[in-house]
Amino acid sequence: MSAPWVLSEVATRHGANTVLNGASLTVAAGEVVGVVGPNGAGKTSLLRAGLGLLPLAAGEARLAGMSVATLTPGARARLAGYLPQDRRVAWNLPARMIAALGAADLAEDAADARALDALARVGADHLADRGALDMSGGERARVLLARLLATRAPLLIADEPVAGLDPDAQLLTLDLLRAEAAKGAAVVATLHDLGLAARCCDRIIVLSHGRIVAEGPPREALSRFILSHVFRLDGELVETSAGPVLAARRI
Repeated sequence: MSAPWVLSEVATRHGANTVLNGASLTVAAGEVVGVVGPNGAGKTSLLRAGLGLLPLAAGEARLAGMSVATLTPGARARLAGYLPQDRRVAWNLPARMIAALGAADLAEDAADARALDALARVGADHLADRGALDMSGGERARVLLARLLATRAPLLIADEPVAGLDPDAQLLTLDLLRAEAAKGAAVVATLHDLGLAARCCDRIIVLSHGRIVAEGPPREALSRFILSHVFRLDGELVETSAGPVLAARRI
């Protein structure tokens, strides 16, 4: 069986600037992969290029063994669920309708039932009939996460899923993504909090200036050398009863 997501020497450009340069990555079913790096390192571009949402200057991206360039939008949606960083919602749709978009291929009643279940999982079932424009940013983030969870795609990709959330909601979000991996999905998430990434991810990809500069288990990928040369931090991951914590200071 083909891996849910494979990138081979992917490159993208924005005008004359190279945004990604020779990025290769394979994500297997059942694992949670964190993508980290400084601002502007190319994290969002990596996700979008791998989903066929950015044109490739070189290389290839494959979903379930098929080139994204050959897939229709509907086929891509069945193979990958995507939670973008931008949480704007243009219309004041109720939460249950937004979450149901993750299961748009199901009959209306089945999609609604799946949406309500996903809203309950993210602690937002009380928002089911509230319009998205009447919610706080954190509430809207939960509803959009519910939309991702409502999919049945073998690959779930989330761009900064914990940004702007309180600590409890951050941990809930990452626990839910881990639960999806435990059920067999491949999960990829970009994260800024290196401690959370180390705690919740099986493998970490470190991007710098559009290149993958480290990849492996958290302690290997976030070595003292990488923390120093990529993040300008002097420190290391320290093991605690709650999981790894980043103990570091700015250089």
